[in-house]
Amino acid sequence: MIPKEILKKVRRIHIRTKHMVNDVFAGEYHSVFKGQGMEFQEVREYVPGDEIRSIDWNVTARMGHPFVKVLTEERELTVMLLVDISASNLFGSSTQLKKDLAAEIAAVLALAAVTNNDRVGLILFSEEVEKYIPPRKGIAHVLRVIREVLYFKGKHRGTRITPSLDFLNHVCSRRSVAFLISDFLAAEDIARPLRITSRRHDTIAVSIQDKRERAWPSAGIVDWMDLETGQRVLVDTSDRATRRAFADLETERREKTREILISSGVDCISVNAGEPYERELVRFFKTRERRFRR
Repeated sequence: MIPKEILKKVRRIHIRTKHMVNDVFAGEYHSVFKGQGMEFQEVREYVPGDEIRSIDWNVTARMGHPFVKVLTEERELTVMLLVDISASNLFGSSTQLKKDLAAEIAAVLALAAVTNNDRVGLILFSEEVEKYIPPRKGIAHVLRVIREVLYFKGKHRGTRITPSLDFLNHVCSRRSVAFLISDFLAAEDIARPLRITSRRHDTIAVSIQDKRERAWPSAGIVDWMDLETGQRVLVDTSDRATRRAFADLETERREKTREILISSGVDCISVNAGEPYERELVRFFKTRERRFRR
């Protein structure tokens, strides 16, 4: 049995994101993520103006006069959500943990997909792939995705992104739309696996951040602990130079990550826990739509 408090939280996220999708994102999603080619619909008699290349010569030979193939855009997509559940996502300096923001973003994307009759799959990862849910359609499936992102307990605390990308490429033989949702606090070189994945799939990174990771408050001596390694250190946050040094390191890390993503052919959306994210998602959709119109 699923505890009532878990069901309540899942329903709250579902209600909030459902309105958001219906009011803001459904149209943008449909216009940005197209089908992956053309599929056969029917054969009909040739009429003047039809493309010669569309003539079905086998049917034409049997019937004694020209017939053409009618093709339609293959609309159905597979959307894969790769969600980082490492321990660093348990951090949150305001009313929302990074893990909870990841669940909301996953809910928005999953609902937009099923509203357009697309399939949604889920890969949860830490240092390795922790759970895989094959792509399916339907609201019940989306609710399961939200629940798993929120409450699945992984075996590991650290972060490695490469295994999740390798797993995606293994289980998805056809091109999919892949959203990589992570805080990207991984001590590994992800440039090569990202390039390989972006050639096979339409890959979008969603960087989950918290403003306090880059702007520490002056709070005196703080017992700081790395949630993934358990390493502890005392930090004098009242020292302005110390706060600036940490801010510079975090800014440099984020810029380097963004450069790697862009150079690997991966689009990037950055959102902060505890802050509205709708504008960043809309900006992403609008930018992509303009790009495809060129």
